Amino acid sequence: MKLVNFLLNVIWLVFCGFWMALLYVLAGILCCVLIITIPFGVASFRLAGFMLWPFGRTTVVRADAGAPSCVGNVIWLVLAGWWLALGHLVTSIPLFLSIIGIPFGWANLKMIPISLTPFGREVVSTEHGAFAAR
Repeated sequence: MKLVNFLLNVIWLVFCGFWMALLYVLAGILCCVLIITIPFGVASFRLAGFMLWPFGRTTVVRADAGAPSCVGNVIWLVLAGWWLALGHLVTSIPLFLSIIGIPFGWANLKMIPISLTPFGREVVSTEHGAFAAR
């Protein structure tokens, strides 16, 4: 299974992972320019790593996430979330044009909710994801 995840991650990295991670890093840098939005930059950098190498990892909703995460997600949606989600949508379209790219296009579309609401989520390995969600 680790070999399959490795191969999927390499293909993902070549076709869209690098470009999406670059967008997340750019969003993180822009958020870190202003002092008050540094937590948004940190979240963006965390998600950039996930965008580079997503197979074998997943996100789970943290049980201790509350109102501050909700407020953070609303601000994030206005500042950067909508255009990162648009980036996922745009990069998924060419992936759907080839047979081998269809699963990667679906994976890209599944990342749109993560790009819109990153606060209150945690990136975990898929081996631990089932236990972290409980």
